Amino acid sequence: MIRRFYKSLFFSRRWYWLWVGVILFFVLAYWVPLLFVAAQLAALFLVVASMLDYIVLFSRKDPVNAVREMGERFSNGDQNPVKLVVTNRYPFRITYRIIDELPDQFQRRDFRLDGGLKPEETRTLTYELRPVERGEYVFHDINIFIKSPFGLLVRRKTLPSEKMIRVLPSFFPLRQYELKAYASNLAESGNKRMRKLGQSLEFEQIKEYVMGDDIRSLNWKATARKGGQLMVNNYTDEKSQQVYCVIDKGRIMKMPFEGMSLLDYAINATLILSRVALIRQDKAGLVTFSDQIGTFLPAGRKALQMNNILEILYNQQTRFLETDYERLHALIRTRITQRSLIVLFTNFESLSGLQRQLPYMRGIAKNHLLLVVFFENTGLQQVREAGVRDIEGLYIKTIAEKFAYEKRLIVKELNKHGILTILTAPEHLTVQAVNKYLEIKARLAI
Repeated sequence: MIRRFYKSLFFSRRWYWLWVGVILFFVLAYWVPLLFVAAQLAALFLVVASMLDYIVLFSRKDPVNAVREMGERFSNGDQNPVKLVVTNRYPFRITYRIIDELPDQFQRRDFRLDGGLKPEETRTLTYELRPVERGEYVFHDINIFIKSPFGLLVRRKTLPSEKMIRVLPSFFPLRQYELKAYASNLAESGNKRMRKLGQSLEFEQIKEYVMGDDIRSLNWKATARKGGQLMVNNYTDEKSQQVYCVIDKGRIMKMPFEGMSLLDYAINATLILSRVALIRQDKAGLVTFSDQIGTFLPAGRKALQMNNILEILYNQQTRFLETDYERLHALIRTRITQRSLIVLFTNFESLSGLQRQLPYMRGIAKNHLLLVVFFENTGLQQVREAGVRDIEGLYIKTIAEKFAYEKRLIVKELNKHGILTILTAPEHLTVQAVNKYLEIKARLAI
């Protein structure tokens, strides 16, 4: 009981400073005896005020209530809102400090919310958390430190609020990209609008000609039957094509960027790209690999396909061995028999690293449309743009230029063998990948 008492009662900073003042009065009374009586009265007043403050603070069993409100799952790499609904049950105004025990993954030791509440007032406090890795996160208790208008003592109230949530691949942007997928472009995301080249061969209907229709689609037989009313053939994009996202889980994907690994950026982009492909009536599939094949999800358009992709992506972890492209080539050759769009998320830092894997990529590209997505080294970009002050800085900048040049050589080498490429900064990966997919659909390249 005594131990619980000491855990719930603290003295405020004001209380200590007041006692420092009382002690100074006693010290000065050594030279000015008249101050001794004043010091005694001040000490007595402080003791009585502290007792009254204690009675006021501990007069209620449940003085303040706080409830944490948040979603059942968090989106990785995004700002996730958390609400605390706080209610003051005292008949007077209080000052509070709330310390919400956040999951260990955030490593935030200075998190607190300060404020005040009027009598019987309820207030909603909102803060945001940005997780940078997938997994289970456990929120613990809510600690509220309460001060009355006296401000001498502090009462600590601990509210058990333990809750586990799962951090899934970034799903917040799904709605945004769904709308843009229907519009067939991502112009609002900062990219220029695509010009559709070619025409689909999948017939949809015959309709009356209106200004702006392609006159090359005129159906002369239908026009004759209509007595001279021009009729045109209407075509729609070809559907039910297979789109496979292939994720490299090797050590090269462990490289961090703004707290997240390249693997997590690839996972987030895969989730969005799969959703866009399903909206465009294509079949979405998934392959993960490193030194061995991890997961193979056949392409499909079933209602549960998106949930299956989300659950598989949630459980992916980086392996620290060299990736085996020979195994990947064998899997695609035997398991993916229909011509498909293969979007390979990987990374190459040197041309020699690409040359070792290029024969297997060329083998994949013979039967499928291969799109290789890899990452710019943004750290090197900063070094290249920095000024040079000495010989050492010049050497460092020269090396950075060399590595950046090799990235461009990698793009050129892949394009030479008919392999599409995207070289992008991690933060632009999703937009670039979805834009490229929509461009490929517009060009009827699959």
